[in-house]
Amino acid sequence: MNPKIAVAGGTGLVGSMVVAEARAAGREPVVLARSAGVDLRTGVGLDAALDGVDAVIDVINIDTQRRRRAVELFGTATATLLRAEERAGVRHHVMLSIVGIDRVDTGYYAGKRRAEEVVTGGRVPWTILRSTQFHEFADLLLGLVPGPVVVVPTMLSRPVAAREVARHLVTLAGGPAAGRTPEIAGPQERRMADLVRRLARARGSRRAVLELPVLGAAATATARGALLPAEPGPRGIETFEQWLARTGRPGQLTPDDRVSDRR
Repeated sequence: MNPKIAVAGGTGLVGSMVVAEARAAGREPVVLARSAGVDLRTGVGLDAALDGVDAVIDVINIDTQRRRRAVELFGTATATLLRAEERAGVRHHVMLSIVGIDRVDTGYYAGKRRAEEVVTGGRVPWTILRSTQFHEFADLLLGLVPGPVVVVPTMLSRPVAAREVARHLVTLAGGPAAGRTPEIAGPQERRMADLVRRLARARGSRRAVLELPVLGAAATATARGALLPAEPGPRGIETFEQWLARTGRPGQLTPDDRVSDRR
């Protein structure tokens, strides 16, 4: 029997792709999500779900920009998960994180930094993969606020296909713990406002997309490329235009199986 691989947050955008890629690789995926009877905050259902699991891929997501809330939710869920992994004898914890979170100081990124601290300070051998924004991020921005005008902050990124990130996570999970592995990014540096405009046109939307600078240190850093990878690493192949052609008229981002009780 092929070893099991658990996916924390396995019902969300990237999590569902990780589950599919695990199956394609001949692994038996186990979804860790409330819909599967597992609560990542309280630990309910975790011990049973992790029985026989060889590796865990952590793509936990939350839905808040409030710093204290993000730090508490990410920290609690990650710590609860790692304690359960220890009890179950899981050999490898693979965490998905975000490129530039130590250069852009938002509440959400503070939460991700806290999750990384919990993983690196834990006893389960670990790998952390930081990724740039997914192509689907443009979809999130387009649907964030209704109305005739879409305001997009000035932002440079190297967007990557979520399924390519999912595939890389499964590959990493099959190997030994690697610590902080090289960051993954897309094939091209792009302005986010341009991607949102292209997506709007593909949907036949007449909404105006305006790129505006936003005040504050975090926004300034984002505009200057703080979310771009700083070093060489794996690069995705699929461009935004190829992703758009493949997916057609994508719907809104599917929320991850969130660890908060308010979503």
